[in-house]
Amino acid sequence: MDASSQKANGTSSKIVSVSPDTLIASNAHLQKYTGPPMDPIVTPIYTSSVYRFKDIEQFGVISNNADFIFYPRMGTPNSSGVETTICSLEGGAGSVVFVSGMAAITTTFMSLLKAGDHIVAQNPVYSGVFKFINKFLPKWNVEVSWVTAGCDVTEYEKHIKPNTKLLYGETPCNPKMSILDLEAFGQLSKKYAHIVTMVDGTFASPYLQLPLKFGVDISMHSCTKYLGGHSDLMGGVVTMRTKALFEKIRENRTYYGNPLSAFDCYLLARGMKTLAVRMDRHSQNALIIAEYLQSHPLVKEVCYPGLKSHLQHNIAAKQMKSFSGMITFEINGTFEQSKVFVESTKLVNLAVSLGGVESLIEHISYMVHGPWIMSDEERKEAGLSDTLIRLSVGLENVEDIKDDLGQALQKAQTLTADDITAAEG
Repeated sequence: MDASSQKANGTSSKIVSVSPDTLIASNAHLQKYTGPPMDPIVTPIYTSSVYRFKDIEQFGVISNNADFIFYPRMGTPNSSGVETTICSLEGGAGSVVFVSGMAAITTTFMSLLKAGDHIVAQNPVYSGVFKFINKFLPKWNVEVSWVTAGCDVTEYEKHIKPNTKLLYGETPCNPKMSILDLEAFGQLSKKYAHIVTMVDGTFASPYLQLPLKFGVDISMHSCTKYLGGHSDLMGGVVTMRTKALFEKIRENRTYYGNPLSAFDCYLLARGMKTLAVRMDRHSQNALIIAEYLQSHPLVKEVCYPGLKSHLQHNIAAKQMKSFSGMITFEINGTFEQSKVFVESTKLVNLAVSLGGVESLIEHISYMVHGPWIMSDEERKEAGLSDTLIRLSVGLENVEDIKDDLGQALQKAQTLTADDITAAEG
């Protein structure tokens, strides 16, 4: 290529005279784009693990400003972008993204707790959090008190001790869809300034629910679920109400070494662009499905906060824009019937996780809250029966979802006593 061709294509004709192996290895000697500046609509994916400095003074300026990035363990331009978006949506002082929801939760816990401290948490709770609290916190001499998910917030207050440092809850709760009163929970933050309140709102997304608005200190989400929305990334995020909490969590993420990758941040940013339209459709479909399930003879109980029969429907209506796409329901029959039901769906996928565009179903006592992570006694204490089903309602045509659930329920309903005996044998 001659100099005029290089100039027309926006590349530099100036190449330092070096040996071929140096030319191949060193970006410093490669041709670079020098054409007119471009402003891409979509943020490019920043895969570089290092950044070049003009001089050591520039490094000094950057390294002394926590908002600047010079190494991807601190974040990337991609993570800064999604954190800014989420923080704006949540109305917080700052957001921090992680490689998973559990990384977000455990980093936050370890940032706030030390040996001799005490926390109050709800039960049931996401099984990974339950395992972390039960297995790891006692090793670090952190005390735990459990309250029933969906209880009046006064139950949290009854368990507060002089060494209590964290109150933790979910709303809607995984998996029973109970509701935590965010306004009352936020009041505890004001009343007990030394205690941090933290809420996992993954089942709602920050489009439908804003815990910080009610005075809660930390809002957490698994980005793997509704925020990403396409079942193609894993991530987590916490958003803090105060700058002090934000700076503490952000610093600890750097030294724990668990930020979200640039590529996953790109996927997350892409997914969030449709969050509003997706959550509206999830909510519309889920209400129709919940009403259908409620009328079916093989369904004993439906837990969906959008139903007026839900014990905390009024609280949910006060703090949620709509009621999301998660439904939990109990089969009015045997374990074997519930097993046949989840294994007989064709459109609805038998899989863990939730919040994607496709509908997912799982058997609670055998899958995410199953024997691999919770004992029979622990499930019994959490009120999780052997016929409890969790459904993540997707964006498919709602009649197709209904038809698929209907045929699967029919198969389970017509299961004979001999069939059950043979299966158990």
